[in-house]
Amino acid sequence: MRIGVIGTGRIGAIHANTLSRHREVGSLILTDADPARAQDLAHRLGETAAPGVDEIFQWGVDAVVITTTTSAHAELIGRAARSGLPVFCEKPIAVDLAGTLEAIGEVEAAGTVLQMGFQRRFDRGYAGARDAVRSGRLGRLHTVRALTSDQAPPPAAYLRASGGLYRDTLVHDFDILRWVTGREVVDVCAAGSDAGGATFREAGDVDTGAALLTLDDGTLATATATRLNGAGYDVRMELAGELDQIVVGLDDRTPIASTEPTGPPAADKPWTGFLERFGPAYEAELCAFVDVVRGEAANPCDGREALQALRIAEACELSRRERRTVGLAEVQGGVWPLVG
Repeated sequence: MRIGVIGTGRIGAIHANTLSRHREVGSLILTDADPARAQDLAHRLGETAAPGVDEIFQWGVDAVVITTTTSAHAELIGRAARSGLPVFCEKPIAVDLAGTLEAIGEVEAAGTVLQMGFQRRFDRGYAGARDAVRSGRLGRLHTVRALTSDQAPPPAAYLRASGGLYRDTLVHDFDILRWVTGREVVDVCAAGSDAGGATFREAGDVDTGAALLTLDDGTLATATATRLNGAGYDVRMELAGELDQIVVGLDDRTPIASTEPTGPPAADKPWTGFLERFGPAYEAELCAFVDVVRGEAANPCDGREALQALRIAEACELSRRERRTVGLAEVQGGVWPLVG
């Protein structure tokens, strides 16, 4: 199997490394907007670098992995679909809901595969939570609390093109909430704060956000995120039912300290970022993609799944701006501007 990897930045390099070591992958063709970066990675992995995207399709590949900037995703997904190629793409599909639907439509019309990169679905902790909910161990689920806290904000240029905290960061919490509980979000009430620095305000973004989400069975969920958590990278989910409650993401590297005299000590080596915290999950999702391409597994996260998470993020952004509860039924379209 030969796979084309478009984009060789942080995530692209990780995915290329995973694929290069996979026993079912014979070779890779790598390309990037910075040809020298692609050439360097290809040299280190013993793979082939292509001068541009055209060569990925002209030289012949069996599948494509897209890890470029967000603005290029939809066009590349469509091109791969028209070429009859299965695609793995990092989120999001597009910079707006209309573009997302158009790309999904191209994939469905071509009858090809689009697997989206929501890596938390491949984390053992979240998988265990899903099993606990589905087995009935918790009884009736009534409360879910999800949080994502980055140790430090990304560069200003990234913030301007990210789509904002809800679409860029909390979208992962929205996806995993649906996946773990098996329920849909009915409405949201969201708020955000940009008090952390001028960079966020200049990007039209917030550094901290919170949302109250009502699920279709009456379960209440909260999702919070911040770009400013100096203690480390913290991603958790707590699920409480009538019979039991559990937590995902609580281990000896969780950057949180107890004030109780007999509480656990602060982590000696707290998580510093998502690449470290979810390293095994990133590898597992690419291995799953290879199985999908080989026809040995069903698609674990298609474009429609990504669309639902984006709709929740859009509803939260609308709720934050208009300071009101927003039903998911209201979210049919929308776009966020790429500033700068």
